[in-house]
Amino acid sequence: MKSRKINFKTIIPQIIIDAVCVFFSYWIAFRLRYEGIGWPTPMADRVAFNVSIPWMTLICIAVFTLFRFYSTMWQFASFDELLQIFYGTTVSCVLCTVAGYVIFPKALNVIRFPNTVYFMGWILILFFVGTSRFSILFMRRVKRKKQMSGSQYTQSRVMVIGAGEMGSMVIKDMKSSPKSKGIPVIAIDDDRKKRGTRIHGVKVAGGRESIPKIVAKYSIDQIILAIATATNKDKHEIFNICAKTGCRLRTIPALYEILEGNADPLKVRDVNILDLLGRDEIHLDIAKVSDYLENKTILVTGGGGSIGSELCRQIAHFNPKKIIVLEIYENNAYDLQNELLRKFPKLDMEVIIGSVRDKARIEHIFSTFRPDVVFHAAAHKHVPLMELSPGEAVKNNVFGTLNVAQACDKYGVGHMVLISTDKAVNPTNIMGATKRICELIIQYYSRRSKTDFAAVRFGNVLGSSGSVIPLFKRQIAEGGPVTVTHPDIVRYFMTIPEASRLVIQAGGMAKGGEIFVLDMGQPVKIVDLARNLIRLSGLEPDTDIKIKYTGLRPGEKLYEELLLDSEGGCRKTSHELIYIGSPIPFNEETFIADIENLRKVAGVDNIKMMEVIHRLVPTYSGHAERTDLLA
Repeated sequence: MKSRKINFKTIIPQIIIDAVCVFFSYWIAFRLRYEGIGWPTPMADRVAFNVSIPWMTLICIAVFTLFRFYSTMWQFASFDELLQIFYGTTVSCVLCTVAGYVIFPKALNVIRFPNTVYFMGWILILFFVGTSRFSILFMRRVKRKKQMSGSQYTQSRVMVIGAGEMGSMVIKDMKSSPKSKGIPVIAIDDDRKKRGTRIHGVKVAGGRESIPKIVAKYSIDQIILAIATATNKDKHEIFNICAKTGCRLRTIPALYEILEGNADPLKVRDVNILDLLGRDEIHLDIAKVSDYLENKTILVTGGGGSIGSELCRQIAHFNPKKIIVLEIYENNAYDLQNELLRKFPKLDMEVIIGSVRDKARIEHIFSTFRPDVVFHAAAHKHVPLMELSPGEAVKNNVFGTLNVAQACDKYGVGHMVLISTDKAVNPTNIMGATKRICELIIQYYSRRSKTDFAAVRFGNVLGSSGSVIPLFKRQIAEGGPVTVTHPDIVRYFMTIPEASRLVIQAGGMAKGGEIFVLDMGQPVKIVDLARNLIRLSGLEPDTDIKIKYTGLRPGEKLYEELLLDSEGGCRKTSHELIYIGSPIPFNEETFIADIENLRKVAGVDNIKMMEVIHRLVPTYSGHAERTDLLA
């Protein structure tokens, strides 16, 4: 119920109206009972009415007060308020009937009313009191309709997709404040049984296939998807249809966001590219995850980055004993610290500024906190930049991973999970080659340590720092052009929460040495990604915003792979989106010697550094030394 503080200046007229309604309801009931045009003929009944009606009116007013008739904002009345009136009038009339049968004959020395008078009185009170209340709502809607038809009232005209409970809530919410939220004009739903019906006065017409025609017919400016339970496949299809209409696209939060209390179901937001590319929510095997995270000390390296920070958020839900965030960039670490302490005030967290390249710092952290689980997300990842500074990629990615792996082995860590990439497969760039060496480090130590080492390999992450989406958004905001390297370039994409959940799940499956491969879904053409972003901005690709092809950058492939040919097929795991690639044999006898040789030449002699890398990663086909201006 929509309630407010009692204002006696406004409720006195309402009480007077209710008193009149009660009086005339029973008076009409008497007339109908005796079919007369004046007072009831029997004198005893006439006396009973005159003596009893003031007390019956007081009873009704008292009950109406208890049922908050005088603290309800009737201009926003709905079905809930209709029930409020029904219950209030029913209880009051039942009490009047009991009083007429039991109390009034003795206390007032009058006869009781005929049974039909009590029944008809209840029906009439329900009608008159309800009419008086809902007339307020009716007058408000008439007034608002006049405002809407006025030339000064130019709010956006809205189509609501979904004629279910959420659609009803959204329409009702918009009708309560159309100036700020728009005017609901039409609703659509794929359920044919709902078509032709109305929700709060808004007609339901057609299904998703008729969206373009209905938008044109009703001059729609804005479309809201109001189906919390819609699958991502359905969302994708609907958004693709809507994107071609030129309307502003908005959506309510997903059902899991509402259930977790992370979103207000009526807080409508703009559709973003994650809505178009994301898949259905990833479900974790809570028992398996809890077993290795709950009441454990967890270290996340690169904890301030896109994946690292999301890992911390997800891990915080599993009641860890302590989370240690290791990050070299203090601004990211500071923001994450404030966020986690705000959302999880009881969380025991340490934020440490440092680099995984600093072996002494890593040793000190491990000896002090003795972590049980390590998620290693710290890495240089930007392909073109690493082509220009390959020595830095080697020092940070390879030797940072080596430092962490050796510390895990020395201090008896239970699990270490390396965040790898699809670029490690047949790498054409130095970043991918270094991540492949990181995978080899994990496999090497898994056979010599009690720690369960594992790597998780996946593709691009939507919305991560440095990804194409922020770049495209900036280019669109500047009026274009949007730059795409090649018309046929494709990439696998995951959302940050999706990737993080699967990394956590894979960590719980690790037995030692696995390279887990995540199901990335269908690859996405980058040019299609650019076109969708342009349309989501309310513009038309190639007309309002040009798309310019710039050519492949150094080390860039047209498509990425998730498996090496020598890894063969993937083995299934208990999770439908996680697979295990077969380990590839490598020369373990010379591996550490090669790593030490790499340490000596990294950043010193690029030619020799590349020779070692090609020896460690025979499938590497790049030549980063040719693009390093400082080589």
